[in-house]
Amino acid sequence: MKIAILGGDGFCGWPAALHLSNQGHEITIVDNLSRRRIDDELGAQSLTPIRPLDERLNAWQELSGRTITHVDLDVAQDYDGLLAFLQDQGPDAVVHFAEQRAAPYSMKNARTKRYTVDNNVNATHNLLAAIVEADRDVHVVHLGTMGVYGYGTAGMKIPEGYLDVEIPHEGQQNIETQILYPTNPGSIYHMTKSLDQLLFAFYAKNDRVRITDLHQGIIWGTNTAETLKDERLINRFDYDGDYGTVLNRFLMQAAVGYPLTVHGTGGQTRAFIHVQDMVRCVEIALNNPPAVGDRVMILNQMTETHRVRDLAELVGRISGATVEMVPNPRQESAENDLHVTNDTFLDLGLQPTTLSEGLLLEVEETARRYAHRADLAKIPATSLWNRRTHAGIPASLTGADHDGAEAGSASSTAAGN
Repeated sequence: MKIAILGGDGFCGWPAALHLSNQGHEITIVDNLSRRRIDDELGAQSLTPIRPLDERLNAWQELSGRTITHVDLDVAQDYDGLLAFLQDQGPDAVVHFAEQRAAPYSMKNARTKRYTVDNNVNATHNLLAAIVEADRDVHVVHLGTMGVYGYGTAGMKIPEGYLDVEIPHEGQQNIETQILYPTNPGSIYHMTKSLDQLLFAFYAKNDRVRITDLHQGIIWGTNTAETLKDERLINRFDYDGDYGTVLNRFLMQAAVGYPLTVHGTGGQTRAFIHVQDMVRCVEIALNNPPAVGDRVMILNQMTETHRVRDLAELVGRISGATVEMVPNPRQESAENDLHVTNDTFLDLGLQPTTLSEGLLLEVEETARRYAHRADLAKIPATSLWNRRTHAGIPASLTGADHDGAEAGSASSTAAGN
């Protein structure tokens, strides 16, 4: 299969590109390296040393004998370039990771909010419009987030994208139908993924574009079978307060002797998936596309749920690290339950990698190996969800009591994404 991976240099895109190349697919990475520029902006580099992309690609060719090409293109701003790429290259599928993936970064200030909306929504819409204009049958696999659902499940299992509803019809039999599960985004980042859903629904209905939307949980782990082959292929390990996902942050904090920072009560339950399972799910989605004319296929890409304070206690127990409760920068409930359906991936053959002490120690060993690269000043979360209290609006009116719990400064993807 000929596959273009938008955002293929990132935390999710890079291991996905290697995995799919290793399966024999023809891979092109389309990436303007914006994530590396954000590193420079924040002054917070990956804990693991990330080589320049051309060095990564040369190392992969040397080790595997397979070639991955790179096209330097900003898909959010260069529509003509994207259209030309689709017309000239004619990919069978596009894996869309080309979105700013961190909820805390998206809430940092007005500039990062605007950038996240401009980049994410434009990237998605440019891709869909270009596929239609190029008149290509391209399967889009998009990395979304469980965060579009929100976290108040009222005791029910979150279905895979669609909710069964019954509409009262006066004097006649009630109408049974399905609607998109109502979104309840908790950040600007999550809002852009919610807007993606509407764009996908329209283009699937109006232009018969084949689309699979993967609502992914928080990724943990760092390496896959491919990235472990050589240090030049190593994946990102973000630990800073904007991009570090919660479990990886805990493991890094344990490795450098920093207290495990749990925001609020630590009472949130979140969905998780190991990075190796993430690349397997992308492959499964590519191999099982919807038919032309079908509605968007929405799959919950997660394998298990955990309460954040329980994760902190587990990491503390196996590492000897202390746990510190700190104020929560987010506006969110202090406690929540989360029940999620992920039957489709299980039915299609996914064998989940579940949380284990062995795998946690493996990630912590990676963190210990590169602990000398850590900047401890970058660990605390500094992005505040509510800034209007500074304008004289009482917290009692805004709900900003800051006693919520840790999503951990954790982006729901990684995105990629």
